[in-house]
Amino acid sequence: MKRVLFVCLGNICRSPQAEGVFAQLVREAQLDDAIVCDSAGTSDYHIGELADPRTRAASLRHDLALTHRARQVTVDDLDHFDWVIAMDQHNLAHLQHMAGRSQARLRKLRLLREFDPDPGDLAVPDPYGGGADGFERVYQICLRSCRALLAEVA
Repeated sequence: MKRVLFVCLGNICRSPQAEGVFAQLVREAQLDDAIVCDSAGTSDYHIGELADPRTRAASLRHDLALTHRARQVTVDDLDHFDWVIAMDQHNLAHLQHMAGRSQARLRKLRLLREFDPDPGDLAVPDPYGGGADGFERVYQICLRSCRALLAEVA
């Protein structure tokens, strides 16, 4: 079983979106028995909350319902998951700090947009302070990136 964890700041916008998109792609590829995924945040701001309503609305426009509840990433996650995918450089730096000097943990850390065939900036923009178009943009970035990630993980 391969395990993938998506990480952003609060675990209510970008990482649950990436988790949902990736899980849907895994189901469509009939790889449910081979790959699992989850998401978490580097902060404890929103623990227990559902994804932001605007994230859920963007997902529903693509027939994807998000039910994940926010949680904070732990050091144990860095041992449990095979791939730990950060949404931006700030989240990646936080994860690198958590990993310490462990090369086994550090090798698992990547940025989602490293897999984006049209990356532009390597950060998935945080749509939290903006309008609905930002949430749709994040969905599209996650879709492109997760397709390529799945090809590598599978």
